[in-house]
This record gives sequence, structure tokens and C-alpha cells, in this order.
Amino acid sequence: MTADAPDDTRTRILRAALDLFAEHGYQRTSLRQIAERLRLTKAAILYHFPAKEHLLTALVEPLVADLEALLDAAEAGPAERARWTVLEGWVDTMLTHRRPLGMLFHDIALITRGDTFHRLMRIAMRANDLIAGPDAGRRERVRAVQAVAACSDPIVFFTDVPDEVLRADMLDGVRRLLGDPVDPGPADGTGTSGGTGTPTAGGGAGTAADGGADAPASGGGADAPASGGAARGRRRPGRPRAMGPEQVETARRMHAEGRHSADEIAAALGVSRATLYRHLDPAGAE
Repeated sequence: MTADAPDDTRTRILRAALDLFAEHGYQRTSLRQIAERLRLTKAAILYHFPAKEHLLTALVEPLVADLEALLDAAEAGPAERARWTVLEGWVDTMLTHRRPLGMLFHDIALITRGDTFHRLMRIAMRANDLIAGPDAGRRERVRAVQAVAACSDPIVFFTDVPDEVLRADMLDGVRRLLGDPVDPGPADGTGTSGGTGTPTAGGGAGTAADGGADAPASGGGADAPASGGAARGRRRPGRPRAMGPEQVETARRMHAEGRHSADEIAAALGVSRATLYRHLDPAGAE
């Protein structure tokens, strides 16, 4: 590979454009500014990108291509695993493209014509179908749309949260939304995927959405989770007393690294120290 690779100038233009869009916004960034940043002529920019919107399309293309590949893999795999292949892969894809998504969040809507827009629409429809499952009713399809949003929107609203922590929180939240059980897994910390379980009747009653694996049984005192929305037995508001499998894995990894205190890990995951200690390996809970 030489320094004058055919796509080198094009790649440099895209990087500069992304930096300038982040600093000034898409609308306030001109092709002349991009050219000046790279010490190129405006004509050189136009040679690779005949119009400014082509830059936006090119910056979004890797995300679009990765989402299409994800859906292809989910459709080709086991049907019973399709939902969680999409959801987990969607979160990972969004995190991979976190910077462009954050910078272009307000400008991506400008792609309202052409092939990229239609590809994004097809991606959304395919994802909704795979998450809802075959023969889904209205409620399941509504929740599928909500699940995609739950696996996307936090990326641009929680820019200061580390990838591993945000991933755990997002997947925990979507499991609760869909009513899939949250199983902390065996003591070695290898949690089972929420997609392999069977949602309980009534949209997940009795799962982590109602208090998690550590919650006492209904009617077990003042801290018991509410049933059917009734006020009886509602536990006190505050931080959750259970952690999802991704949160457990993240907590143990952060603790093993030795660079984070228990207080920092608990704060990052939004749980109490007591909850954190219950999920750390006994040898690691000092």
C-alpha cells in the first residue's frame, strides 16, 4: 500500500468533513472550509464529491452497509435467534459508528431522497419484522419499533457513557421492554442471552421488568414489586436491585481491570454498591 492510494484523498476529505461538521454543523460548513482544512482546492473536493450532500451520504454509507449485513445474517440464521441477533447486533453496530451518529444526528434527516433514504427505510422495516416475529399482532409490532429506538437513541444522548456500560444498559432496557427474562446466568458470570428465553405471559410479568432476579416474591413485604400496576407491595423508588447479564459482565470486567473503584462502577451502571457486590465474584468483593 502506497501513500498515494487511490482512495487516500477521498478518505482525508471525509475525515475533515466529519471533524468540521462536528465543530460547526453540516449547514454551517462549506466545501471551501473543508478544502482549506486539507490545503486542497475546492475543485479537488468537487472531483470526489460533486455536492456537499454527497459527503453526508458517504459518511452514512458504512453504517447503512453494516446494518444491511446484520439483517442478512439474522435472516440466514436460526429463526428463534433472529430477534436477539438483530437487537444485539444493532447496538454493536450503533456503537461502532458512534462518532458519525453523534455528529450527524441532526443532519441525517437531510438524506430524504435517493438510494440511501430508501435503503434506510427498508432496513427499518426488515428489523421491525425480525424483532416482532412471525404472525405478530399490533402490540408486538409497536414494541418492535420501540425496541429499535431503544437500541439507537441512547447512542447520541449519552455521549459521555463508555461503550461497554451503555451497551449493557441498552440491552437490559430492551429486554425489559419486550418482556424477555433477564437471567444473570451461572456463577462464573457468563449470562445467558435474553433471546433464548421465553417471555412470560402478560408482557413479561414476573421478569426483571418487575424488579429483577433479586426482587422478592409478590406479597413478600413492602418492597415486593407491584402486580398489574397495583400500588400494593410497590417497592421504594431508587436504583434497581438487580443487574442484567451484560451489566454483570461489565461490572466484573471493570473490577478485574483494577482501574475503577466500587463506587465508580456502581455509579456507571446505575446500581447501589450492595447490588454491585452481590454480583461480583466472592473473591473480588473486598
